[in-house]
Amino acid sequence: MSATLHTPTLASETLAIVGGLEVRNTLLMAWITMALLIIPVLVMKMRGYKKVPGRFQTFLEMIVEGVFALIDSIMQDRKVTRRVFPMIATFFLFILVANWLGIIPGVGSITLETMHEGHLAHVPLLRSMNADANVTLAFTLISVIATQVLGVASVGMFGYLGKYFVAPWKKPFVIGTVVGILEFIGEFARLISFVFRLFGNIFAGEVLLVVVSFLVPYILPVPFLGLEIFVGFIQALVFSLLTVAFIKMAITVHGEHVDASASVHA
Repeated sequence: MSATLHTPTLASETLAIVGGLEVRNTLLMAWITMALLIIPVLVMKMRGYKKVPGRFQTFLEMIVEGVFALIDSIMQDRKVTRRVFPMIATFFLFILVANWLGIIPGVGSITLETMHEGHLAHVPLLRSMNADANVTLAFTLISVIATQVLGVASVGMFGYLGKYFVAPWKKPFVIGTVVGILEFIGEFARLISFVFRLFGNIFAGEVLLVVVSFLVPYILPVPFLGLEIFVGFIQALVFSLLTVAFIKMAITVHGEHVDASASVHA
């Protein structure tokens, strides 16, 4: 094991094969991220909830209450907020912690000599989890599938499909049909944008830090590290809030806003 400058590759690298499973450096980072999230919760559970919270409990409560309030401000429905909160909070915290772990000194520079593509090579022991498109694709599939399921559960199968398939002889006639088709196509476009927005930003950050560290290794990387901390937070927030916004759109009955507006004017 050594510390060397390693140019990030588009694909994650395999560290070992255990029982037919490829243990990749991004997978190892995902395990570390999960441990950092799960262990504090287990510690909190063993300690028990206290009416007069200490610093640790107060910190966790601040995180939970802040994320819950943010989701509820978009949903405007406490019941729906409680239903989607576990998934959205997991998205936000999992992506955020993984992004921040990816910029810790040593991640990407500490390498391990192992077989890679049929020959011995020095590969990074750890890489940012979200620098692997497979990970961001998994997040996206969970987000999109959950959105469709919640949409169907809320407005019914026919009500949900009615957002995309509008008969041209019904109001607003052909325009409604075209808009519905565009919205249907947009569901597939969302898959691509979700996957590559998160992956692209994190991978670009990896490359930027490597280049800057190579050119000016001591002073110049510091502000870029600060920038990557901010970008990591923003990407976690954007992914989570977009999921909330899409769920809100999915559970809204088609034409609800129009009907509400008409009743007000009446």
